Amino acid sequence: PASTIEDTSSLTQEERAARNRALIEGFKPKSPPPAPVAKSQPGADDAVAEGNDTPETAMSRREREMQELQNIADAEESRRAEEAKRNSNPAQKFTRTSADNSTSADTANNKTATFTRPAARKKEQPEAPKRTMAKRGQEQERRRGKMTITEALDGDARNRQRSLASVRRAREKEKARLRDAQLLPNVKQSRDVTIPEAITVQELSNRMAERAGDVVKELMKLGIMATVTQTIDAETAELVVLEFGHKPNRVSEADIDISIDDDEDNPATLKPRPPVVTIMGHVDHGKTSLLDAIRSTDVALGESGGITQHIGAYQVRTAAGNRITFIDTPGHEAFTEMRMRGATITDIVILVVAADDGVMEQTIEAINHAKAAGCPVIIAVNKCDKPEADPQRVRNELLSHEIVTEDFGGDVLCVDVSAHTKAGLDKLEEAIMLQAELLELKANPDRAAEAAVIEAKVERGRGSVASVLILKGTMQIGQVFVVGAETGRVRAMVDDRGNNIEIAKPGDAIEVLGLNGTPMAGDRLSVVENEARAREVSEYRTRVLRQNEATAGARGTVEQMLSAIASGEAMELPLVIKTDVHGSLEAIKAALNKISTDQVQARILSSGVGAISESDISLAAASNGIVLAFNVRANPQARMQAKRDAVEIRYHSIIYELIDDVKAAMSGLLSPDRQENFIGYAEIQEVFNITKVGKIAGCKVTEGVIKRGCKVRLLRDNVVVHEGSLKTLKRFKDEVKEAREGQECGMAFENYTDLEAGDMIECFEIEEIARTL
Repeated sequence: PASTIEDTSSLTQEERAARNRALIEGFKPKSPPPAPVAKSQPGADDAVAEGNDTPETAMSRREREMQELQNIADAEESRRAEEAKRNSNPAQKFTRTSADNSTSADTANNKTATFTRPAARKKEQPEAPKRTMAKRGQEQERRRGKMTITEALDGDARNRQRSLASVRRAREKEKARLRDAQLLPNVKQSRDVTIPEAITVQELSNRMAERAGDVVKELMKLGIMATVTQTIDAETAELVVLEFGHKPNRVSEADIDISIDDDEDNPATLKPRPPVVTIMGHVDHGKTSLLDAIRSTDVALGESGGITQHIGAYQVRTAAGNRITFIDTPGHEAFTEMRMRGATITDIVILVVAADDGVMEQTIEAINHAKAAGCPVIIAVNKCDKPEADPQRVRNELLSHEIVTEDFGGDVLCVDVSAHTKAGLDKLEEAIMLQAELLELKANPDRAAEAAVIEAKVERGRGSVASVLILKGTMQIGQVFVVGAETGRVRAMVDDRGNNIEIAKPGDAIEVLGLNGTPMAGDRLSVVENEARAREVSEYRTRVLRQNEATAGARGTVEQMLSAIASGEAMELPLVIKTDVHGSLEAIKAALNKISTDQVQARILSSGVGAISESDISLAAASNGIVLAFNVRANPQARMQAKRDAVEIRYHSIIYELIDDVKAAMSGLLSPDRQENFIGYAEIQEVFNITKVGKIAGCKVTEGVIKRGCKVRLLRDNVVVHEGSLKTLKRFKDEVKEAREGQECGMAFENYTDLEAGDMIECFEIEEIARTL
């Protein structure tokens, strides 16, 4: 295009000089731009800093981010408010319109000035107000007119502020991008991983703080196909730990478990503790009644059947202020395990013998348990108030079992008492304290507590409850413990009177709440430093129990196979057993093992402590079994399912009644014994051939009676030639039920016609007799 030459004749001298200066400045060489400063990738420094933040720094960063978002939201809200106020004020609109009109008038009046002085006219002209242009989206919304609910919600979403989660996701994406670009260092923490001789894949991943799936993949690379629940050996676990960049630490299985026997306290830390006294003896010799007389309570009245079926622990304070912890054991023969457990955790054994009965079977067993445990024995001859009582006979009978009382020059204390009249109780307490002084019973209260589980049960609203006896240390609320294969935290402690306590010292008998499961009676409870240690010990003990059960199961299978080969197919009675406490469950299992024979045996499908559930009913229904409930009941859902599946639930509260019931059920599975009963003889005198009937034997009854339908043997020269059933029996032409001695009759046999005169017919009956165990 052609160049245009500007006419500058109308410009003043000053304007020409300013233009020339501008042209000169434009032709000067420009300075080079500053060198760019090296800058890291956006967000890299923040990502690195955030990855290395401590929890306190991360919380502070989060608060700053929230404050920044709040400031942005406040500024946006202020801007919207000002814009809305400006658009809704009519005075501003009127002022703006007046200003526009005045500007137009001034422009019209200055037309001449504009023609003669363009530059000056340009300076004097006021600037027109800028018109606010609507956004493209708003213009389209105005054109559409009608708006739906979805569009309104979408419009609100456009004005919504960005959430903190969105900001964090964006930062995580930025971190991942920088890490992939190797701009952010991926620092991995190395850990010291303790590896036992065997460990599950899940536990190994937890100790390394790695994902279980990654550990499984690493095992697959090593050629090992394992799931997260399977166990791997220590060598394989060590290889996996090294592959993940951690430091393995091999330990033996003995280092994991808690050692109890080797833990000895410094003699300087020992302090006196109350004696633990176990009351033992034959059933119904007055053990619980004697303890009630000492405690001034009535526990015996609440016992089912008048017999003790649980171990009970109580603490008594004597008139002299001394504390004595009593443990009451059952006397029934089924509770051998309970008596043995009571003898092992006690200091002194009180052997209760009734003055009218003397030494009985369970008395001898209690003596043997006390000797095996090495506990001193105090003889309490009870029921001395009865007229037929003979305490001297009891002392003489004890001599045959190597129990020599002081009356005969021995060292065994013997006290005559009466639980009914409370006679001799003070002497019994004196004997206990005297024996305790000789034993010098002491324990260290300033250490982690150790206790022995006397009984364990499940109660509604309380969960698993364990009755324990504190042996060492002091137990407090909130402590973490491991008992057997179960763990827990002390949630509450209750004494024998039902009072909540905060601290339990050596010699105290308490109930502990807060267990994760129901332990076995006789387990040791140990307080540990934290939950991780408790979980480690629990997993080790659980693994050992499973291995033992697998070994016992395999051995039992071989024994069953050999038994089946030797005596044919044995009958089984499937049982599901639920009890209130673990000690009763032990006693029932032991009793059922005793009554099992080679022909029939009780097969325990499942056993546990607590109420009957739907799973118990389902298991019994699948095996056509019976559910035995001892001092527990089924919940409503389980009762409905039992009715629907026709599963029998048998409730019992006395152990010997339960055992008798199972005996009867097992006896019903046995095939009855068949017994042959001879009833008569008959001699064939003549054989007749009758048309359409066959051969009929004309007989004379020589002994006993012949009955129609009975079993017969045909004897020829004292040799049995046929054995079958009698088809018809007639006298003359009439059918009769029987023919007695001296009478003549006609007989026909089923499917047999080889009859001769002179043959003898032996008649007998088969009687089925039910078998019993």
